Amino acid sequence: LDVLLLNYLERYFSDASPAEQRGFIALLELPDPVLFAYLTGRDTPTDPAQSHVIGKIATTT
Repeated sequence: LDVLLLNYLERYFSDASPAEQRGFIALLELPDPVLFAYLTGRDTPTDPAQSHVIGKIATTT
């Protein structure tokens, strides 16, 4: 999880919109099993900003 999140942070965070940055920060506050489920496609965030970030992470790995 850490590698995927760090990759997003280094590539996209500084250029992301404030809403996307908030979505990323909110993802960091989730329990690891929930975040893992989002990143593996087993579950989908209900928050649009979080969903957008998850989509970006998934397409850059």
